[in-house]
This record gives sequence, C-alpha cells and structure tokens, in this order.
Amino acid sequence: MSEAKKEKKAKSDGSKSIIKVIIGLIFIAAGIWLIIKYWSALMTVFLGCIGLFLVMAGAITIAIAKE
Repeated sequence: MSEAKKEKKAKSDGSKSIIKVIIGLIFIAAGIWLIIKYWSALMTVFLGCIGLFLVMAGAITIAIAKE
C-alpha cells in the first residue's frame, strides 16, 4: 500500500472509533435516564424476581447435594 492510502485508512479508523464512543455515550445516557424515569417499575420487577432467584438457588443446591 502506498503511504497516502495507509494515512487515509488510519484517519478513517480514528473517525469510526470516535463515532463508536459517541454512540456508546448516548446509550449510557439513555440507560441512566430510563433507570431514573422507571425506578418504581424497575424495583417492582427486581422484587418480583427475588422469589424466583431463591427457588432456582434452592433447586441448584439440591441438585449439587444429590451428586
């Protein structure tokens, strides 16, 4: 490859990297905003899952104890 092509490719890779970082920051900001907006619903789901988690943990414990 010629030097011009290598330099152009390096600039292109840098641009793509910056765009990916910006998109990542947008996703993080949107996620934080949604957590704040739907906090009560998130807590309802979390509290509802505690029972299922305990049932699964118990089943796994029994399966391990049987071995």
